[in-house]
Amino acid sequence: MKGYTTIGYKIILLLLILTGCETKEILFTGPYFVRFSETSSFAKESYTPTIKIEVHNGGPATEDDILINYAIGGDARENIDYKILTERGLVTIKAGEYFGYIEIQMINNANDILRSQDIVFTLQSSSADRAVGEGESAIGKSFTFTIFDDCVLGGNYTGKSGSYSDSDITITSTDCENFTLSNWNINPNVFQSSIVMDLTFIDNGDNTITIPEQEEQNLVADKATIKGSGTVNPITRVINMEVVLVDFDSETIPITLTPH
Repeated sequence: MKGYTTIGYKIILLLLILTGCETKEILFTGPYFVRFSETSSFAKESYTPTIKIEVHNGGPATEDDILINYAIGGDARENIDYKILTERGLVTIKAGEYFGYIEIQMINNANDILRSQDIVFTLQSSSADRAVGEGESAIGKSFTFTIFDDCVLGGNYTGKSGSYSDSDITITSTDCENFTLSNWNINPNVFQSSIVMDLTFIDNGDNTITIPEQEEQNLVADKATIKGSGTVNPITRVINMEVVLVDFDSETIPITLTPH
């Protein structure tokens, strides 16, 4: 009897486990929705490419365009700090597609005052029976884009030295006085190398710059000292600098940097 009792307990235990693991069918009750894919992003005002803010359709693709109205808030000033390239106040998700975009572009009004401004986009209504925001808390209904001010000389540049050019050069600063140039080795014939070499320079505040004496870490120690000077066009922000190779009989390398 004892053996049968043990078997009975095992059977009951197995039935309880199977009952506890029973799954319930979950039915989607809607609604489908539209929302921003992200909640925030940022860029410096000197960033020039078009910025695409994504809105997605959280449901089946539709046979007609989904039209989504949005409002604009925040302390960033339209047409002063940024401009909207697509239709203002309306995002369109094309028929058969899942994504639409608000396209904006930064306006570089740098004045050497470093602060930030926000653009707040808020979805308001949508066609195609789509709710605005995901779920009861309306996740993704708003999107905040932060614009960080940049220094007058900060941003992206095309550098030219001799017949060579490099369109992927940046100038950065944290105080609008001391700057870092991402690459001054634009002409590969100078050192028979195209290795990237950065340098630091100072904005003198009078449309001139100074490249203080410094050591270029990618050159051998006894040939690594550089210094120099330059001028800035206050209207176009074009920088003309001369990098002096102190250990090469003060040979000078002229560089022109044009913002883009």
